[in-house]
Amino acid sequence: MMVQNASDLLIKPLENFRKEQIGFTKERKKKFEKDGEKFYSMLDRHLHLSSKKKESQLQEADLQVDKERHNFFESSLEYVYQIQEVQESKKFSIVEPVLAFLHSLFTYNNLTVELTQDFLPYKQQLQLSLQNTRNHFSSTREELEDLKKRMKEAPLTCKLPGQPTIEGYLYTQEKWALGISWVKYYCQYEKEAKTLRMTPIDQKPGAKQGTLDLTLKSCVRRKTDSIDKRFCFDIETNERSGTITLQALSEANRRLWMEAMDGKEPIYHSPITKQEEMELNEVGFKFVRKCINAVETKGITTEGVYRTVGSNIQVQKLLNAFFDPKCPGDVDLQSGDWDIKTITSSLKFYLRNLSEPVMTYKLHKELVLAAKSENLDYRLGAIHALVYKLPDKNREMLELLIQHLVNVCEHSRENLMSPSNMGVIFGPTLMRAQEDTVAAMMNIKFQNIVVEILIEHFGKIYSGPPEDPTAPPVPPPRVAARRHKPITISKRPLRERPVFFGASVEESAAERLGQTPNGGMEAPRPLHRSRPPAPRPGGDESRPQPRSEPELGKLGSRLQDAGVKPAARAANGVVTSPVLRTGTLQARRPAPRPGVCGREGDCDGVPKPRSHGDKPVITRPPVRPPDPPCRAPVPPKLEQRPDLIAGTAEEMPSSVVASRTKFFETASRRTGRSSSPQGRIPVDES
Repeated sequence: MMVQNASDLLIKPLENFRKEQIGFTKERKKKFEKDGEKFYSMLDRHLHLSSKKKESQLQEADLQVDKERHNFFESSLEYVYQIQEVQESKKFSIVEPVLAFLHSLFTYNNLTVELTQDFLPYKQQLQLSLQNTRNHFSSTREELEDLKKRMKEAPLTCKLPGQPTIEGYLYTQEKWALGISWVKYYCQYEKEAKTLRMTPIDQKPGAKQGTLDLTLKSCVRRKTDSIDKRFCFDIETNERSGTITLQALSEANRRLWMEAMDGKEPIYHSPITKQEEMELNEVGFKFVRKCINAVETKGITTEGVYRTVGSNIQVQKLLNAFFDPKCPGDVDLQSGDWDIKTITSSLKFYLRNLSEPVMTYKLHKELVLAAKSENLDYRLGAIHALVYKLPDKNREMLELLIQHLVNVCEHSRENLMSPSNMGVIFGPTLMRAQEDTVAAMMNIKFQNIVVEILIEHFGKIYSGPPEDPTAPPVPPPRVAARRHKPITISKRPLRERPVFFGASVEESAAERLGQTPNGGMEAPRPLHRSRPPAPRPGGDESRPQPRSEPELGKLGSRLQDAGVKPAARAANGVVTSPVLRTGTLQARRPAPRPGVCGREGDCDGVPKPRSHGDKPVITRPPVRPPDPPCRAPVPPKLEQRPDLIAGTAEEMPSSVVASRTKFFETASRRTGRSSSPQGRIPVDES
């Protein structure tokens, strides 16, 4: 009975514990080692993949590695959990059978009653400890299950006290005489001291390669297109000259290492930096044509095409691949690797980075001036003429682009891109200013107008060159009269300046500019003024009395009602009427003479200022309705007519001489003496 009791109470429970608990733990260990070996072998194969493979293959490989990493993590957690369970359960699963066996042994032996009594306090204490240990195991098991669940859902990286900031496996690029190899290291980095400890894993037999302790200087992420491997970054150390290229296990792992090492992003430079790549060459035309074909094939109906901006990294990658000097233009834009935003942004980037814009700096001002014109016909004609002044390559590139923009605008219902929207996008791109000034910023809207006109009138502009491509059409004359008045310094009333219709254009221009018939300029002569006659004492009864203003108005009305027509115009264009010859020459306030309209805008007897380069236009005065009743005008005094005094008879046309002679005869009859200054214009007809 004692042997049977020992077998039942002691041996069998211990055998069950060894088979069930420890045996199950060994199986967990085998599974963990198998999964670990499988994961690391697949990781090694994955890290040796070339980055130039297709994106779909790389993504599939990443998914497989993530799946195996998940299985490995789960196996490791199950193994650790089983070890913990065995360590805790053996505290009672082994001690309890021994206690049961001893208890039965003491029970069956009556001689050991005293020993049993002595063992009683130890037994009670042990029972209490067993109960507490079982309870602690249950609570610890629940905590471990919760922790395992949290670890599966969101893996966390924690920093233990006294441990490195980050540690793990990294591959290092080693350059040998016969090539390059990648060596696996177990690295530990301490951020505070900036120390990196690298322990080689795969040591060759007989090689003296120990642990390396390096002090970090800088850390920069490696560009994807600059190396065949993925997940790489460069570090610089004080102990080694040059850079050390390291490869992480994944993109997330590289990010953790760079965060710990205060890593920086690489500085991107423009891929179009060489002079031959900044000109319009065959590679540039090939690039533009491929971009246009790709957009018109798979993205012409995309909403906001050319307005949405692509990723800068993808744009740089596309331009670097296309303008690679080893194989320029060897990029298939029709594949799924490049989206529409990347293609359109790359096209705009190439056009903006040309050494000279497509529409050239030379014609920039002329195009802006043409766009500023209010006359639509002149605006279109001027832009039409200036387009054919472009160099041949520029004109060919512009035609290629505008034809494409016309095709895009034809689908404006789907893509919501009208010619005005295209002008806003491609105006600064195709005709940017040479200098970024305030005036250039104000002219941006006119650049947009030029591109909009090219899109809307593409058929007319590119049907052929204009009739006279040497010079753009002249802007049409101003339709409305000029409203501003000439600037005068004198405060006296402006005098009349009639246009002489009988004289030629040259004579009128010479008189207006003060030129001599020989073409030279004559210096202005001083004015000769004559004093008005002193009033006679007692008045002059023989002289007719001046009429009042109401009487003059009635007299004019009677003349018009009676059908009296105004006298014929004199040779100099001044209208005279019988009212001027009446005896009412002593009116107090002389009325202005009837105005004569010369060229357009010169009305009311006041010559309007003419812009530089305008030719004088001679037209006949328009037919006016009969003048309303007005006061009889009185010839002004000589002091108020310096234009009739200054100048000799040899310097004036015959029509002017006749007009002035008649004026002096009238003044002589009034005053009873000659009013002609000596040496100036004689009174007689000669």
